[in-house]
Amino acid sequence: MSTVLDSGDIARALKRISHEIVEHNHGLANVTLMGIPTRGAFLADRIAAYLAGIETAPPVGTIDTTLHRDDLRLIAPKPLMGSLLPSGGIEGRDIILVDDVLFSGRTIRAALDALGDMGRPRTVQLAVLVDRGHRQLPIRADYVGKNLPTSASENVRVCLHEVDGEDLVEITGGK
Repeated sequence: MSTVLDSGDIARALKRISHEIVEHNHGLANVTLMGIPTRGAFLADRIAAYLAGIETAPPVGTIDTTLHRDDLRLIAPKPLMGSLLPSGGIEGRDIILVDDVLFSGRTIRAALDALGDMGRPRTVQLAVLVDRGHRQLPIRADYVGKNLPTSASENVRVCLHEVDGEDLVEITGGK
């Protein structure tokens, strides 16, 4: 087990992502953050808090990908989290999906499908704390806290204070 990001590293990465979001979107007037539960939702809230220090914080919602997963039949049933649309919805907005780790791209594909059920955003962008590679679908993040090359046998574990009582990212497993 190897810690690759501590709480300070995570805070700096999220602050940088926040500034990149403002710059790329020429402000926040049309931006909505949509976090993918569980940790992506907390990261979206943290990014919104950093954005509030720059401009007016954008609306934040959550997007449940459970029913849109292509491996639903292969995994044990889990309770539906349910999506939470922010006030004003997503129609015509610049949506930024927020997740903790980008790996195969399948969760993001499911999030795009779920988003399509909610409305028609103007654009969809992706912010992730960690991009670990090994994509199975042609999906890339617009905002990345840390690119972390890993082997397929390794796991990236993200711990957030809101869920796990501490902030860190570590690599586990491997050869």
